[in-house]
Amino acid sequence: CALKAVAMFSQQPQDLVVVAGQPVTLPCSIPGYHGVVLWIKNGLALGVGRDLSGYPRYTVIGDHGSGEHHLRIQRVELTDDAVFECQAVQAAMRSRPARLTVLVPPEDPVISGGPVVSLRAGDPLNLTCHADNAKPAASIIWIRNGEVLNGAMYSKTLLRDGKRESTVSTLYLSPSNIETGQQIICKASNKAVPNGKETSVTIDIQHLPLVNLSVEPQPVLEGNLVKFHCSAKANPPVTHYRWAKGGSIIKEVSGDTYEVIVDHSFFTEPVSCEVTNPLGSTNISRNVDVYFGPRMAAEPQSLQVDLGSDAVFNCAWTGNPSLTIVWMKRGSGVVLSNENLLTLKSVRQEDAGKYVCRAVVPRVGAGEKEVSLTVNGPPTISSTQTQQALHGEKGQIKCFIRSTPPPDRIAWSWKETVLESGTSGRYTVETVNTEEGVISTLTMSNIVPADFQTIYNCTAWNSFGSDTEIIRLKEQGGSQGSTGSTFLLFKSRGCGFLESDHVEEHLVVCVCLKYGKVRNVGWKLGFSLKCILMRSFSTGRAYRYMPAGLVSSYLQTRNTRGRLRFTNAHTLLCSTMEIKALS
Repeated sequence: CALKAVAMFSQQPQDLVVVAGQPVTLPCSIPGYHGVVLWIKNGLALGVGRDLSGYPRYTVIGDHGSGEHHLRIQRVELTDDAVFECQAVQAAMRSRPARLTVLVPPEDPVISGGPVVSLRAGDPLNLTCHADNAKPAASIIWIRNGEVLNGAMYSKTLLRDGKRESTVSTLYLSPSNIETGQQIICKASNKAVPNGKETSVTIDIQHLPLVNLSVEPQPVLEGNLVKFHCSAKANPPVTHYRWAKGGSIIKEVSGDTYEVIVDHSFFTEPVSCEVTNPLGSTNISRNVDVYFGPRMAAEPQSLQVDLGSDAVFNCAWTGNPSLTIVWMKRGSGVVLSNENLLTLKSVRQEDAGKYVCRAVVPRVGAGEKEVSLTVNGPPTISSTQTQQALHGEKGQIKCFIRSTPPPDRIAWSWKETVLESGTSGRYTVETVNTEEGVISTLTMSNIVPADFQTIYNCTAWNSFGSDTEIIRLKEQGGSQGSTGSTFLLFKSRGCGFLESDHVEEHLVVCVCLKYGKVRNVGWKLGFSLKCILMRSFSTGRAYRYMPAGLVSSYLQTRNTRGRLRFTNAHTLLCSTMEIKALS
């Protein structure tokens, strides 16, 4: 009873919070008490008196004689997180319970995939940071450029010991909110480490090569040197260059530069540079602005069409800079079309000939292509209507026929005789094909006077119709024989004036000289018309006229009558003529 009355706690353990690894002392002082003192942990005695041999980190310290029985714990561990009491056994005294709370700092945080996090350009960034084995659970924040990033997801897991927890934080950043080279920090803290622990990652945005293809110089004239340079930025770095032109690989070039003498094909066939890194390849191509003269893209074809049908020629050129196309008829300065297509409506026989499609690239060059138009129509006969022979000798009269398609039949007729080929008495017919047409020759042996009085008719037929020419034979060296002539003035649309003779014999002859050749035109009454081109003036063309009988000897005698001036005689349209008598 005396012990009870005297013993009292002058110091009792208090609730404490301590960080794991630090030492701690729980005080217990009972002055005047000399009995047994026990330390109780979670209801269990740690030992008897000062003997705590079962707990090597635990020691009872203080002056025993003064009643000091303090509990010293070295390097506090999580197992020390408990309720402690100090008991004076003989005095039946117990201290108040003291809660020792042990704080455990989180382990160093870890960002998954660090210290460098790589992702492809255009992909979002997901970062995960772990802060494990903390008591209490660690809080995690994300920091970039000194600023806290909001919006992270947070979760924690209680470990098996029921005291520690692991924390996970996930940060999502959109592609537009990240840049390569940025550093992002994960900072974990709890009461044990209020300043926190941190780790960081560096963002590495990987991308396909970013390529620029330059071409110098531009524009450039065909046949000059051009340099292509393929500059690329890539992460990871470039591993390979490949060049191609028009889809075909250029094997002899492997670096970032390609030099070549260019021709027209570089204008339409692009040069491409393909750059490769471990993520893949980027291909970029460029055409060269090559200046080059006209080149045929669609070659026009010669045509053969029926009289009255349309003729359409197609002619396509390429050139750079833009070219000009001109269609003309050979020998004429008239521009018929400036388009690829040349359309001739309802063609006539005079439309037949050579046509030229010409292309011009300004200051670079020009080119042309010639085609032929052949018009299927009735035959056209052109011959000298008075031809000469010697009496008693062999004589010939010739008939020249142009015909597309070729004539099916050619016949000579005089008096009651018709002869197409071969020999009949004194007469023989021979036909020769030439590049320009067909020449049919009527040969007469032993010319007699009656032959000079006979009218010979040359007629040709094909599937489109026929044409006839009347020819007279004149004795070589003879005279005209007709001195009193009746002159007629023939006025034709687009033609001018013609002068002729021998109307009473139904024979009037017209010979029009065009491009150095003789052209005969038949009139609807069976007459023929004859004109002679004399010379050119700056104001037009001058013609001389004479009786038909004088035409064959005109170039020798120059015996002429009458003179008038007119133009475009070769466009004579006999069907529209008017006949007027002249004094």
